[in-house]
Amino acid sequence: MIIDRYIMREIIKPTLAVCGILVFIFGCYMATRFLADALVGQLPGTTVIILILLRIAIALEVLLPTTLYLSVVVALGRLYKDSEMTALSACGVSIGRILRPVFVTAVMIGIIVAGLSLFIRPWAYDKYYRLKAHAEASFDLRRMNDGTFYETESGARVIYAEKVDHQRDEARRVFIRTQRDDALQVIYAGKANQSTDPVSGKQIVVFTDGTLYEFSRTGEAGRVVQFEQSAIPIEAENELRLKYRVKSVSTGSLARSDDSQEIAEFQWRLSTPLATVLLAMLGVPLSRSSPRRGKYAKVTTAVVIFAVYYNLSALTKKWVEKGILDTIPGIWWMQLLLAGLLLVLLWPPPLLFLRRGR
Repeated sequence: MIIDRYIMREIIKPTLAVCGILVFIFGCYMATRFLADALVGQLPGTTVIILILLRIAIALEVLLPTTLYLSVVVALGRLYKDSEMTALSACGVSIGRILRPVFVTAVMIGIIVAGLSLFIRPWAYDKYYRLKAHAEASFDLRRMNDGTFYETESGARVIYAEKVDHQRDEARRVFIRTQRDDALQVIYAGKANQSTDPVSGKQIVVFTDGTLYEFSRTGEAGRVVQFEQSAIPIEAENELRLKYRVKSVSTGSLARSDDSQEIAEFQWRLSTPLATVLLAMLGVPLSRSSPRRGKYAKVTTAVVIFAVYYNLSALTKKWVEKGILDTIPGIWWMQLLLAGLLLVLLWPPPLLFLRRGR
């Protein structure tokens, strides 16, 4: 048990440290993406923070297995560098005995990854898509900047203001283009401000001293209307009718589906905890090195193997979604390939409990 605790501690410490660093880097990367929208007024600041946290929650199902895998390689590589593995071997501790604490650690992390993949992933994606749609539908004219084009309703509406007076909460020389199935509507107004409709409670934009141009896509005659004041709702009636995205579908619903796209997503979620265990176990033979080579000797090889595995897994998932590969075995052949590589590197098979170190 002393050996088990020692090896588990040597693996868990770098796992937590490296995962924390990767989460910070990933959060900064996502912040650069969302803050650009926040700076031009498309996303409120609080929404940006929530979106970043949701994307981090989604990314953890990949970051945790990755950091565990590399931590096993580095931690055991240090034991080889400091000749501790040589000492353990001299005391009768086999490689199979080393595999046991690694396996236990991988199972514990795999349970966390399973929860992230099966439950947190669809929940976070659903919240993410809803927040994005709501932020877009509830666009605030008062957050606009001078001379900037803004899209709402997935590009169906484009708004532009030459000058925005934030003290008076109004925009001047405003252009708005609204695209529908059979018509294109363009409004140009000298002034516009945003308010709440007392009847419906929806946000509306009130235009003053403007002209409306309407063009038909069916060949019918268009029209031009001049007005002193006109109001249109800035929120779409179907603002929260989200597009179907399989990533946000609950795991229970996917389990009952016979659609290839949903089956591929379901298999992906099930495969992540298994991949966590297999990758961690693979780190044991990959960490073998001579004391003179250092603890990072096999890190490059480990990174290359992981990159190949992850990209092939993502490619296989796409092939299953498109029907290029059958759903059976689906993406599971990648797990079989990973397990086969593990057996080859560990051959001859280690006897896990032949020697019991203290």
